[in-house]
Amino acid sequence: MELQFHGAAQTVTGSMHLLHLSEGPVSLDCGLFQGKRAWSREMNKTWPLDPKRIRSVVLTHAHIDHCGKIPQLCSNGFCAPVYATAATCDLCKIMLADSAHIQEEDAEYWNRKRATKDEERIEPLYTVADAAKAAKLFRPIEYGRAVPIGDGATATFLEAGHILGATCILVELDGRKPVRLLYTGDIGRFNVPILRDPTCPLPQADYLITESTYSNREHEDASAMTEALARIVNETRQVRGKVIIPAFSLGRTQNVVYSLARAVSSGLMERLPIYVDSPLSVNVTRIFGKHPECYDEQAAEFWRQEGDLFSGSVTYITDVADSKALHRRSEPCVIISASGMCEHGRILHHLKNNVEEPANTIVIVGYMARNTLGRRIFKREKKVRIFGMEYNLNARVEVLNGFSSHADVNDFSRLLTPLAKRLKAAFVVHGEDEQLDAMKDFLTRSGCKNALIPAPGEKFEL
Repeated sequence: MELQFHGAAQTVTGSMHLLHLSEGPVSLDCGLFQGKRAWSREMNKTWPLDPKRIRSVVLTHAHIDHCGKIPQLCSNGFCAPVYATAATCDLCKIMLADSAHIQEEDAEYWNRKRATKDEERIEPLYTVADAAKAAKLFRPIEYGRAVPIGDGATATFLEAGHILGATCILVELDGRKPVRLLYTGDIGRFNVPILRDPTCPLPQADYLITESTYSNREHEDASAMTEALARIVNETRQVRGKVIIPAFSLGRTQNVVYSLARAVSSGLMERLPIYVDSPLSVNVTRIFGKHPECYDEQAAEFWRQEGDLFSGSVTYITDVADSKALHRRSEPCVIISASGMCEHGRILHHLKNNVEEPANTIVIVGYMARNTLGRRIFKREKKVRIFGMEYNLNARVEVLNGFSSHADVNDFSRLLTPLAKRLKAAFVVHGEDEQLDAMKDFLTRSGCKNALIPAPGEKFEL
């Protein structure tokens, strides 16, 4: 078995790792690259091999940087199964349709507003029709069940605790030379709201592929986030400001809404208007409601008592006119909107209309990649560019990294230290330079004799 790295190698997005088996390659994840428009577009147009040769995709979870190229895979001739948990299958159907809609809108806008020559015109990476075609290939698999993926190899899904339906993947290859490969995907944290903890202990393996997003950081206590968020809302409310929260539609929006509901329920803050302004967030929240089997004990008990984790005083907005009407509202409120890194979507309009008002607060609740508007706000730059116009960043900026759904240094220590000494090799992916180096050093200190940071395209015999 040969392992080849394509996406998320020496970068954060675009996760795609290929297992070359004698019957054909299997792809672990198939994600979009995200970042600067020109770079990401060029990266997203490339494949490490002919997509028609891939015999299956084994998917860890429904974030676009892990699943977002599957429709493009289909448009290039792929027609094999995509294996994922039931919740991931449900989420991907709406996530990929939304991504396709954005691809089409972005191409139309660019060609209408920016392209001055025929050669400057662009085509969407894939279409809504491609996403619909891809949705038919998904095959729901239960946690803990070994599914054959070809050539005597099986894949078993383990609880990752990252987002609804997320998994780590254990690949086992029987034969003259048995091999066990563990791929963490994006692994989550312990004791965070809504979801069950990651599988612990993880199974022993010969080889490990691990993410490293927060391998050199400690998160704030997740249990303290409800109180911290309530404090920010209360302080902003006192000065008649608005709280603007850029949040990923999948996972982070639901965690924030759940925390606000708990804050009201426990008396930490009084009710006020809360708006979730994102059609995708609304659809994703419905999927969360369909899968209470994924909830932890506390969320399950709240669900039994309240009937819903995500209602309360929340107004879910899908209509464009209703979204625009929020700009005219002057009373204190909370607006949660996508995209999480502030690169597209309705959050840009809310930032444009609120970023220069000192009474307002922008709350950063998720990872902001390099070269994104979200990173510039996170760094509290004095001026930010939105829709090509420069604005003064006068609004208060608060960062609550306790909402992160990625493991931190303490979680990694708990999960990976027991594995390190018995590994033949570990491959560190999905991180920026400092995080990649930190994870490599951690694994080496923990006893792994061969911790590597693979380059894009690099291959390894297992």
